[in-house]
Amino acid sequence: MVSVEGGHIYVRVNGDLKEPKPPLVMTHGGPGSAHWYFLNATALADERGVILYDQLDSGRSDHPGDPKNWRVARFVDELPAIASALGVERWHMLGTSWGGTIALEYAARRPAELASVIIQSALISTDIWMRDSNRLKNEMPPDIRDTLDRCFEPGGPPKEECDKATDAFYARHIIRHEPPPEIAAYRAALPRSFSADVYNHMWGPAEFLASGTLKDYDGRPLLKKLDGRRTLFTTGEYDEALPSTIAAFAAEVPGATFREIPGAAHMIMNDNPVAYLAVLRDWLSRHDAV
Repeated sequence: MVSVEGGHIYVRVNGDLKEPKPPLVMTHGGPGSAHWYFLNATALADERGVILYDQLDSGRSDHPGDPKNWRVARFVDELPAIASALGVERWHMLGTSWGGTIALEYAARRPAELASVIIQSALISTDIWMRDSNRLKNEMPPDIRDTLDRCFEPGGPPKEECDKATDAFYARHIIRHEPPPEIAAYRAALPRSFSADVYNHMWGPAEFLASGTLKDYDGRPLLKKLDGRRTLFTTGEYDEALPSTIAAFAAEVPGATFREIPGAAHMIMNDNPVAYLAVLRDWLSRHDAV
C-alpha cells in the first residue's frame, strides 16, 4: 500500500524491479475500474518488472469516498508516489481509456521519467469521445438503440431492459470475450472491481452520456508536448475508441506510432492478449535505451 493524497493505494509487482530493463507501469480505466483486466500482461515479467495498481477509491485501494480526491491532477500524482515507493527512476507507462488520459497528462508533464508511453484507447477529448460513442450507439440494432436513447429520460424503460441494452453495447465495443476462469475469480475476489460512485461523479451514467467533471475535458493541447519517438497509440479493431480517431490523434504527434489490435474491443489485453503482448514486447525492447 502506497501513501498518496487522500489515502493509500494498492500496488502489485510481478517480476524483478532490479532487471536492467525499465519496468512497465499500467494504469486502469474507468474512472473507477481496477487492475484485474491487465493480469495477462504479467507475462511480460519474464524480462522486466510489471507494476499494476488500483487508483484511490478503486479495487484494493482505500475507498475514502471523498469527491475532492477525484481530480485529474491528483490521479496523475499517484504515479510519482508509486515510483518513489518502489525506487523506480525510469519506466515505461501504459494507460488505457481514462488511464490513457492519465498517461497523456503524465507523459506531457514528466517526460524525463519515461522510457516510453503507450496511450491505449484513450479519452483525449470528451467531445470527440461522445461523438464516437453516440455514433456506435446509433449503429446498434434499432430496438437496442431506442432503448438506450430512452434509458435516461423520465419514465424510461425498466432498469432490466436498460441493463440488457447496455450489456449488448458493451459486448460489441467494450469486452468481446469473457475473462478466463482464473481472471474472473480474481476479479470477483476484489473488494471492488468497479466503483460506480467515482465513475458517475467524473464521467456520468453511461459511456455515451458524459455529465460529470470530465464532461469538458480536452487534452488535445498536451499532444504537442509528447515525444513522438517514444509514444505509441493503440486501440482495438472494435473499440469504442475508434481506430480512425486514435490514428488521427497519433498523427498530431510527429514521430508517434499507431497500432490497431485485431479482434479486440476496448479491453484489448483481455480480448486479444497474444497479439497485444507481441506488439508490447517489440515496442518496449526497442525503447528500453531511448
